[in-house]
Amino acid sequence: PGGPDPGGGGPWGVAGPGVAGALPVTGDWNGHDLVTLAELRQIYGEIPDEAAVAEGLPGLNAAMLRAGISTPARKAAFLATVRNESGFRHDAVEQGSDRHYRGRGFIQLTGRANYASAGDFLGIDLVGEPDLALDGLASPAIAAWYWTVARDINAAADALDMAAVNIAVGFEPSVRRDTLRCGDFVAALRYYRGGDVPDGVNCERTA
Repeated sequence: PGGPDPGGGGPWGVAGPGVAGALPVTGDWNGHDLVTLAELRQIYGEIPDEAAVAEGLPGLNAAMLRAGISTPARKAAFLATVRNESGFRHDAVEQGSDRHYRGRGFIQLTGRANYASAGDFLGIDLVGEPDLALDGLASPAIAAWYWTVARDINAAADALDMAAVNIAVGFEPSVRRDTLRCGDFVAALRYYRGGDVPDGVNCERTA
């Protein structure tokens, strides 16, 4: 993915669904939603702030579709990441930080450089107005941009390498956080594969 929306509806990812030819590559797609609130409940149990999460799911589904996050492994890695980054909230803000470019949105975009790069790609002024990263269309578009353009995280998911996913997302090494995210990855992978978890899942960062 990348460049202008081929449908002419605005910057890539921000215009909402409707990109010509954007279809899942495989998986258990139901023809509409790549992930539903009912699925999140079945995978993770109680979902805090369900109403807010439900409000943001259409945008999140559109971003996943655009970014090719449609196989069981890719969905599992993305959902595990978003659950731990933002609790599936498009308007989540990093707690305990007053930095101008603190974490915002589904994937907690941080740092002026990332705000500038995402804003340039999507055609919005995230440097001048960082709170735009909380917008219901911009937040999922930023997550998809980070996942596929700023990084190539689908490749790590395809390899069942959740440690590589965590490194690409960019938080400091933490056994506790890595273990939590990998557990969430395995839970979602088991769900989307009908109860089966393949060999080869990697949770441990190496030198």
